[in-house]
Amino acid sequence: MYESFYKFSGQPFRLSPDHRFFFNSQAHRKALAYLRYGLSQGEGFIVVTGPVGTGKSTLVAQLFAEIRQAPVVAAQIATTQIEADDAVRLVLAAFGVTPPTADKAAMLKAFETFLIQQHRAGKRVLLVIDEAQNLPRRTLEEFRMLSNFNLGGQPLFQSFLLGQPQFNAILADPDLEQLRQRVIASHQLEPMTAAETRAYVEHRLRLVGWTGRPSLAEDLFPLVHEETGGVPRRINTVFSRLLLMGALEEREHLDAACARTVLAELRSELAESLDRAPRRTAAEAPAPATGAADPALADPALQERLARLEARVEAQERSLQEAAEALLGLIAAGLPAGTPALHAAE
Repeated sequence: MYESFYKFSGQPFRLSPDHRFFFNSQAHRKALAYLRYGLSQGEGFIVVTGPVGTGKSTLVAQLFAEIRQAPVVAAQIATTQIEADDAVRLVLAAFGVTPPTADKAAMLKAFETFLIQQHRAGKRVLLVIDEAQNLPRRTLEEFRMLSNFNLGGQPLFQSFLLGQPQFNAILADPDLEQLRQRVIASHQLEPMTAAETRAYVEHRLRLVGWTGRPSLAEDLFPLVHEETGGVPRRINTVFSRLLLMGALEEREHLDAACARTVLAELRSELAESLDRAPRRTAAEAPAPATGAADPALADPALQERLARLEARVEAQERSLQEAAEALLGLIAAGLPAGTPALHAAE
């Protein structure tokens, strides 16, 4: 892969969250401050929202790294369409609590016992719920009910809710008034500025030993920021492919022309994915969520389709990287492309 060609110590633009690559942009610094504030309060809910790929999961990974030695028992769950009856079971599993029986009363009692044990040990319990926009209203209410656990007026359980922007519209539902009253702080995570985009790229490169090879042209960064909107995951995708192309073509300098080639390839792949994606008829598509500020964004069918497309793009990225690694190995060994080793890698 490209890290071998450029002699990097690792992959600087992996798509999976990694707190070691956390970049302290203005938006992420502010969001992290909200999470720290919420943690210091020890009660209620903190809500952090942001578009797909803006770094919410990396933000939580950074927070978890900071509190590793603190008296906090923390767990994170990424939700789908879980029903209210499954919420308690999911929380117990996240904290490794095994109830004596599977009925709800026993599960709640087991969770209360766990919370009291942690409290008496001088520890607080924190649950981070990712993709909160996928939760049905009844499930959100179930999580609110769990926040009622206390001992002598001292709260025993705290939750952070992370979600996409449409989660704010969901919270506006009149039926969730009691949950809104428990939210002690809320923050919208914004993409990075053009200057931060460059600093972000160079920050991640330096962490894997980059010393200026390949060199990056001045005209590269404005184009990447314009095309990605300053969204970290999109930037990672573009630069991963850009470095891959540079390694395959043995380039020592990358510029806007190289980026345009990569962006054209990504657009082509996305268009092909859209063409292959199954389409729902108007009768099959569910109605937009009530109270949503933007019905298109709140449409579960659209969100599901976008998630599938994103997963396909990531899978294609991994496949191309694996193929490139095999190809670079063949080049280094002096073997012709198309040998059985390359086909095996594919």
